[in-house]
Amino acid sequence: FYAIVQAMNNRFENAAIAIFVAMVLDGLDGRIARLTHTQSEFGAHYDSLSDMVSFGAAPALVMYEWALKDMGRLGWIAAFVYCAGAALRLARFNVNMEVVDKRYFQGIPSPAAAALLAGLVWVFDDFGIDRQLWLRAIAWVFTMYAGITMVTNMPFYSFKEYNLRKAVPFWVMLLCVAGLALISLRPPVVLFLLCFAYALSGYVLWGTGTRVRRSPELP
Repeated sequence: FYAIVQAMNNRFENAAIAIFVAMVLDGLDGRIARLTHTQSEFGAHYDSLSDMVSFGAAPALVMYEWALKDMGRLGWIAAFVYCAGAALRLARFNVNMEVVDKRYFQGIPSPAAAALLAGLVWVFDDFGIDRQLWLRAIAWVFTMYAGITMVTNMPFYSFKEYNLRKAVPFWVMLLCVAGLALISLRPPVVLFLLCFAYALSGYVLWGTGTRVRRSPELP
């Protein structure tokens, strides 16, 4: 909600950062619930509703205010496609959560799609580039790409094989430290490049023959 309000007031850097903060909180809520043994059916449903606002409505409206509204009908169609894609993605995730292989997401997860758009806004705002026609075209392509990719069957690695409550390989710790150091150099640029690389990774995995299949834990 804060991101939407900031976008309406042309404070797009604040809006983008708010979406990234929502990503961090989304990654913590489930883990905290499991650590404190406070999981509930209510929490599971409320999490999806929160995700729809944070990673569905907010990115769509931020992008619309930032670049798409000057494109007329094409602009609001792109924002709608993204918002509808996020809703369908979250509904499918809830249905398939216990069915598909947990190593991969089926379609790009909504937080990653939101981060891609927020990163785009943040990096161009950081460089102080005016929202000219070519930039609006890029924003339209990214918004459509994120919205459509959420409802595809492309496999995106989930990183759920690494349980931080147990011992992890030493190289994972080194990678985390190196990642934080790299991000600190220039957060908008590094975060956008990381999000962009992940957004393309599903198509790369699909091209190598990886598919999202039935969970091996099921009979």
